[in-house]
Amino acid sequence: MPAGVRTPSRRTVVKAAAAGAVLAAPLAAALPAGAAGAAPAFLHGVASGDPLPDGVLLWTRVTPVPEAIPGSGTGPDTPVNWVVATDKALTNVVAKGSVTATAGSDHTVKADVRGLAPATDYWFRFSAGPTDSPVARTRTAPAAGAAVAGLRFGVVSCANWEAGYFSSYRHLAARGDLDAWLHLGDYIYEYGTGEYGTRDTVVRPHAPAHEILTLADYRIRHGRYKTDPDLQALHATAPVVAIWDDHEIANDTWSGGAENHTEGAEGPWAARQAAAKQAYFEWMPVRPAIAGTTYRRLRFGKLADLSLLDLRTYRSQQVALGNGDVDDPDRTLTGRAQLDWLKSGLAASDTTWRLVGNPVMMAPFAIGSLSAELLKPLAELLGLPREGLALNTDQWDGYTDDRRELLAHLRANAVRNTVFLTGDIHMAWANDVPYNAGTYPLSASAATEFVVTSVSSDNLDDIVKVPEGTVSAVAAPVIRAANRHVHWVDTDRHGYGVLDITAERAQMDYYAVSDRTDPDATSRWVRSYRTRSGTQRVERVYSPA
Repeated sequence: MPAGVRTPSRRTVVKAAAAGAVLAAPLAAALPAGAAGAAPAFLHGVASGDPLPDGVLLWTRVTPVPEAIPGSGTGPDTPVNWVVATDKALTNVVAKGSVTATAGSDHTVKADVRGLAPATDYWFRFSAGPTDSPVARTRTAPAAGAAVAGLRFGVVSCANWEAGYFSSYRHLAARGDLDAWLHLGDYIYEYGTGEYGTRDTVVRPHAPAHEILTLADYRIRHGRYKTDPDLQALHATAPVVAIWDDHEIANDTWSGGAENHTEGAEGPWAARQAAAKQAYFEWMPVRPAIAGTTYRRLRFGKLADLSLLDLRTYRSQQVALGNGDVDDPDRTLTGRAQLDWLKSGLAASDTTWRLVGNPVMMAPFAIGSLSAELLKPLAELLGLPREGLALNTDQWDGYTDDRRELLAHLRANAVRNTVFLTGDIHMAWANDVPYNAGTYPLSASAATEFVVTSVSSDNLDDIVKVPEGTVSAVAAPVIRAANRHVHWVDTDRHGYGVLDITAERAQMDYYAVSDRTDPDATSRWVRSYRTRSGTQRVERVYSPA
């Protein structure tokens, strides 16, 4: 998502020569309390991801000596042992091995463990020298042909460290009933301190303090995020399935650049993009199915498969509104290879549900005429012109030929039960995805879409600086009136979703946290929507699953 309130002069250019003493300060700021001492330490938690029927990817980062902090490029090679067991006490060990943490990978390690049983809880731990990591839970996916009664996934997006705490992660971790959790992008943010919307209050500062540009910068920022206790708790509770959006690299990333990148002053785009991606794959328990991207597919028995999209690596540059280029068939959001992969996978799927992890909103969105006091903050949040709009060209609305081709493919192949799971927009939505928005609801729906709000990043009430719910009460009815396929939109709250799937329906339960600036924020259920098998339409449910 574009930044909230910022001025053109906000950027601090970081010169390449600032390596020694200048870099030392943000590196030191990234060092969590307790890093002192000679023994290796596990300061960034442990995690698992990308569950398969016979395995899962395990991750951790070891600090072998106090000075080997994220991004430092220093520290000795360190053997790291791992063990997997069927019990939390780790007495019934079923797999074990060893990997080596090196400065070349920022002392992060992964173990791609195989030979496990499907649909089974496991516990794991890493060890380095005399030090053990915390013990964490993970879970394998069901066997490919298994009849699965139900699945439950946490769903999150858009976590700005400086804007507040990650209470959503804590509440998801406390559930104890997740098969996995999906992070749909903007796991980190690239801006310097105070440069991204926080209601003008930095709740907790970034490290490094400047906008991140280099490999060391991105490693430090990932390291800072991984010290969050709520994020560590969720990673230690269930495997994550993650994709990136733009802020893991730079705002409004496209294949050849980004809105938040100045070629030359901030170095070559290719170098920055490569650094961001390298740090991401080092610090996240993610398998790059296609080198350098996050698009891939996971299967959860006969109940669901999950196609995960990378909508930044191949996309054409975003265009201005009103010039017709959004319909240009030579422009792409997905890239040809990825779109063909998605189409063929959806058509060939033999599961009950086809889930799509989708970084930016699929459903068409026009806001018609809003009052000036609402249009201005909505435009700032969505990257739209303040004088009026029809589209947000950073999402599928800006690449309509790709969307038409995909939806036509669903119709031609009678593909049903497709559910897009989306983040990015800092609002919660429940949408039908119509073939023709102009004639909807008289015309058919191709799919449904559940959009989760931000964990902490600014939404409309934060930008306007009014009490929660004030903007949504006025804006939501106008948005729905102009978009009849939108069943619900909440522009103001922060929180998370829980997707509950059975053969009969896919249901998203939306939860909100009480205050993103409160580390002990409470959580409450807000709304639930579902789509029944075979309908391609959303309906409200009056209780969580």
